Amino acid sequence: MNFNVTTPEAAQTLWVVADRIRLLGGIADSSLELIEVEVPPGSGTPPHSHASPELFYVLEGTLTVRHFGTGGPPEVTVAGPGTSVRIGPRAPHNYSNDSGRPVRMLVLVEPSMIAFFRDIGTVEPQAQPDFARIGAAMQRHGIEALPAAA
Repeated sequence: MNFNVTTPEAAQTLWVVADRIRLLGGIADSSLELIEVEVPPGSGTPPHSHASPELFYVLEGTLTVRHFGTGGPPEVTVAGPGTSVRIGPRAPHNYSNDSGRPVRMLVLVEPSMIAFFRDIGTVEPQAQPDFARIGAAMQRHGIEALPAAA
């Protein structure tokens, strides 16, 4: 039996545009990986979908999560501390920090998403995102960008 500990100093940290992601490790013999995401005010993701389901658990702040159904406005959830949001495979969604304070959340994802974050992540925050590079990585990792909405 393995016993692994990841301290805050030892976790790999990546910046995905303005969000800070710490890779905390996976569960042996499963397809789950745990990450910590810090989302500064005004940051978030564009509407998208992917094969990997996700589970968000908000630790601090208020995160706005949108589910884009067919036709009509998106379903909006404002998730505060202690709230979990489960997103199924291929569910069209995005998140944003529309508050004036940082959001910190734990997220369970599959290794395919970790590979995407490693592909586009940088060691420092990105002042100007390289959208061509991010778009190419989305294509490689099966992440579909959706028409802007919200």
